[in-house]
Amino acid sequence: MDRGRRNGWVWLALPLGLGLMLRLWFVFHAARIAGDTLIYGDIARNLLEHGVYGFTQDAGPPLPTLIRLPGYPLFLSVCFKVFGVERYTAVLLVQTFLDLLTCLLVSGLAGRLFGWRAEAAVLWLAALCPFTASYVAAPLTETLSLLCVAVTFYGMERWRAAGLGYGRWLWVTAAGLSYAILLRPEQGLMSAAVVPALLWMCWERGAGRWRACVPAVLAAVFVLLPLAPWGARNWRVFQVIQPLAPKNAVDPGESVPKGFQRWYRTWAVDFTSTEDVYWNYDGDRVEVADLPTRAFDTESQYARTEALFNDYDDTARDNADLNQRFAVLAEERVKANPLRYYVALPVARLVNMAFRPRTEMLPVALEWWKFGEHRGQTLFAIGFAALNLGYFGLAGVGLRRWRMGPLGWAMAGTIGLRCALLLTLDNSEPRYTLEFFPVLLVWCGAVWCCQKLDTSRGETV
Repeated sequence: MDRGRRNGWVWLALPLGLGLMLRLWFVFHAARIAGDTLIYGDIARNLLEHGVYGFTQDAGPPLPTLIRLPGYPLFLSVCFKVFGVERYTAVLLVQTFLDLLTCLLVSGLAGRLFGWRAEAAVLWLAALCPFTASYVAAPLTETLSLLCVAVTFYGMERWRAAGLGYGRWLWVTAAGLSYAILLRPEQGLMSAAVVPALLWMCWERGAGRWRACVPAVLAAVFVLLPLAPWGARNWRVFQVIQPLAPKNAVDPGESVPKGFQRWYRTWAVDFTSTEDVYWNYDGDRVEVADLPTRAFDTESQYARTEALFNDYDDTARDNADLNQRFAVLAEERVKANPLRYYVALPVARLVNMAFRPRTEMLPVALEWWKFGEHRGQTLFAIGFAALNLGYFGLAGVGLRRWRMGPLGWAMAGTIGLRCALLLTLDNSEPRYTLEFFPVLLVWCGAVWCCQKLDTSRGETV
């Protein structure tokens, strides 16, 4: 071990200690126990107390559901069992230490790929990243999802270095992929990028012999195995084939406001619209004043939209008539400008999710750009946006320096496939691009590369 690396271990505690302080600040000053957290918590409590994966009812037993995958409710159930039901602060502290483990894994992976300087730099970047750190203060899937990404790629590199085969790191990689899918259905895209890379590595090492690919095939089967009992349960309870979770997060028999959703996609870009309009529809009032001017092409459209929401606000509930009227309005807008609907707006939503100031977990105004109304918050948001852009920019520089092997292509494929999926979503949410960060942080490490790379295998020599 060289002198620089020996000295680097002395400073290991410093970034981790500062990272711990940062996360504890979020836990005790910016915790958010609302929205999806209460959904997950209710499922976890009923699972623990009644053995039913479902929601509490005013009268009678819990109502079974399949709108959320079991990965996070099971995690909450374990925490509730150990620390007490709905002791969310304890959950947040557990997430704090899991997130620090993620920091160590991405740092360790960068060190294995690019050397000790990269390892140290990435540890600092990861430990002090406020965007990932802030999500430990919310009982949501994000912290565990980030850990799964880090476990998967770290395990993949250790498996390659160990000579492939059936060693423990193959199963660590498969476990990371499997639990990621149990947390969020779109995390299956990571498996779609990683499994072909595992097969290619086996094929290349085995000089084109199919038998050499057996370990990767078995790992792929292992990834899918946990979905079998979940799919069987959904068939037994609901008589539907649903191995993941439904796109619209509704149980069988519940209606989906497809007309409203299509109309929403004809103008929505920013997270502000997600919170003010998309989340409120079919449950709370929505004001026409909350809509941006791009939601209307003509005065006639404005008048019809205003009439629609006036009728909706009488009950704050969707119905077939409203849904049909929204569908007609959406079709008119799509036909008037199909390029806007199919290209410009999806790309704008993706850009917004990636580069909007990541202040959604902080008490910063949604319309942060209105400098005259909240100068301090605007300046803070601009600073956060610049920091976020800095992480992306540094990762881009590192990626240019690294001529990737199968591991690198699996990382890039994960981000590429996720971007393709995000182009299809209605609602823009910055947290959907948070899973980029374990990969971006590793790429940042290439900027500090202190060794030559064997580009055919992606290892340092």
